[in-house]
Amino acid sequence: MRIGLYPGTFDPITLGHIDIIQRAMALVDRLVIGVAINRDKAPLFGLEERVAMVEEECREISARVGGEIVVHPFENLLIDCARDVGAGIIIRGLRAVADFEYEFQMVGMNRAMDASVETVFLMADARRQAIASKLVKEICRLNGDVSKFVTPAVDAALVRRLRRAK
Repeated sequence: MRIGLYPGTFDPITLGHIDIIQRAMALVDRLVIGVAINRDKAPLFGLEERVAMVEEECREISARVGGEIVVHPFENLLIDCARDVGAGIIIRGLRAVADFEYEFQMVGMNRAMDASVETVFLMADARRQAIASKLVKEICRLNGDVSKFVTPAVDAALVRRLRRAK
């Protein structure tokens, strides 16, 4: 069984993430969505909320394509998480050249720790390349419309959280 790990903070999950998830499903039998506990990033949504959002958004994808999607929170090294879930492939999405520079370093470090885990890069769809969770949150915080970047459920969660916070 080919198991892939797609890690991220998913704060919140965007249509860019969903695009990568859908395309990654063609490469693996089981896709583990690793929801990172990253204390340095101070996420807007708590871990349980992010896991629930990812699970909700992935239900339809899994049903449609017939593959298995598992959501797995993690706080350890990415390579250790890959081992924990039995993943032989780490899936990473790229939006721009700037993403590649960071990812290139990460691949080198991960391969030094475990050369048996391969990293596969998927370029974001051209319509989704500008989407970044950080920008989506900022647009919503400033009363902008983020419906082009997230699903309706995520849009509603952002509005509840960010507009209530004012």
